[in-house]
Amino acid sequence: MYSPIPREHKYITYIVYTAGMLRREKTRMRTALTIAGSDSSGGAGIQADIKTMMANGVYAMSAITALTAQNTTGVTGILNATPEFLGQELDCIFTDIFPDAVKIGMVSEKELICVIAQKLKHYQAKNIVVDPVMVATSGARLISEDAIDTLKQKLFPLATVLTPNIPEAEVLTGMKIKSAEDMIKAAEQISKEYDCAVLCKGGHQLNDANDLLFANGSYHWFKGKRIDNPNTHGTGCTLSSAIASNLAKGYDLQTAVERAKEYISGALAAMLDLGAGSGPMDHGFAIENEFTKEQGE
Repeated sequence: MYSPIPREHKYITYIVYTAGMLRREKTRMRTALTIAGSDSSGGAGIQADIKTMMANGVYAMSAITALTAQNTTGVTGILNATPEFLGQELDCIFTDIFPDAVKIGMVSEKELICVIAQKLKHYQAKNIVVDPVMVATSGARLISEDAIDTLKQKLFPLATVLTPNIPEAEVLTGMKIKSAEDMIKAAEQISKEYDCAVLCKGGHQLNDANDLLFANGSYHWFKGKRIDNPNTHGTGCTLSSAIASNLAKGYDLQTAVERAKEYISGALAAMLDLGAGSGPMDHGFAIENEFTKEQGE
């Protein structure tokens, strides 16, 4: 049970506690880095990534590509980082606490994409999960054609796994995806073109919540059950961050995806209801301890 320390004893107690800690063996957490934009409402982007990584037992770090003013009803403003500052962020991370895995989310400018690719190659980053955020749920393009071309040329070839949804996979392949067979063809085409694994995410009124992993010339289906929850803000960010977290902990890719899908299903099933629009999930649904209790519990 936690109890406050009297003012006159705080210093002495701190010294004793610190000395006790020094007698214990040092521990090392696995680490993960998210490179993405900030979501001021906390449901997606950097905020969702950090919550997900912490809930999945890894130490989270972030390099912020952009600030956004947004909530559950929409985005009202975006302020991109400069390429120079993003480079400084990445240098500070890789030269001190090297990440065991990297997740990359939405990056809207080709200059920022080039910096990310250059730093990942320079530091020989590993376990790179790229969520190619290009198309909104409405079907609208979120980044320019130049930026998409730069993603394809510079960033995708560095990926361990790409995680496109159906509309994004259509953009990458130039084909319409209307069936499970189409998903397999699209994932295979993307995998061969960029020499990486591809997790083609179902949904979007196709194949319910079944996802397809294509890796090393073969594919595996992850069967899922659609959860009747309208609050799905940040699902793509959360899934890719959970995959990165499990890769950081040493799981193989198929197991990492399976565990990530189980986690996101739990976060959706918790049925958190916040905001006037499409609200966030409960990233901490599995965290329950002395410090999560409300008054009177």
